[in-house]
Amino acid sequence: MSPVPPSSDLPPTKQPPTDLPPTELPPTEQSSTELPPTELPPTEFEVLRHHLLEHSVKRGDFVLKSGRRSSWFIDSKQTVCRPEAMVAVAEGVLSVIPPDVDGIGGLTMGADPVAFVTAGVAATTGRMLKAFSVRKEAKDHGGGGRIAGALDPGDRVVITEDTVTRGTSLLEAAHAVIEAGGVPVLLVAVVDRGGTVEAMAAAEGLAFRALLTAPDLGFGYEGG
Repeated sequence: MSPVPPSSDLPPTKQPPTDLPPTELPPTEQSSTELPPTELPPTEFEVLRHHLLEHSVKRGDFVLKSGRRSSWFIDSKQTVCRPEAMVAVAEGVLSVIPPDVDGIGGLTMGADPVAFVTAGVAATTGRMLKAFSVRKEAKDHGGGGRIAGALDPGDRVVITEDTVTRGTSLLEAAHAVIEAGGVPVLLVAVVDRGGTVEAMAAAEGLAFRALLTAPDLGFGYEGG
């Protein structure tokens, strides 16, 4: 029998290669509410979408204003009212409204931050837009009525809202503006989660535009 060679004479153990590419791990900062970007449709309002997903969209078990339950909820004011997103909201709204409108407003409180931020940012560029709120009930003292802010008879205006599901707030505000002598020319929402507003608006001769939709955020429509 041949003697066993000392360990120093044994051939070296083959080591695994060290030049393999490292395993790519998913970024830890990605929000659990945000789907991978490749699963979301393209949008011209990417900065706004990213902010909404980070600050405004929540997952869980929620009861909507309509009484229906939903697995997600969006509080768009968490985006519209934050300074780093205000300009993105205003620029988005200004990019979709006609150049000849006189003002912007809607039903308080969902419309208020959108209307005021948009009018303010527009003024810094030389575009003069009046801003107004539509009260939920007519005021029975002072000047009365449902309009608070700058709205004159004959003004062509945009009716806005932060988030819409059925669109009833937009249409209610439009009717109040008409009663006050204004002329609604467009309904605009930051987010449309319902998918039914366009048809409802068209039935009343009004155009509708949303900056982002539920599918843009990775969810299905929940209107009806």
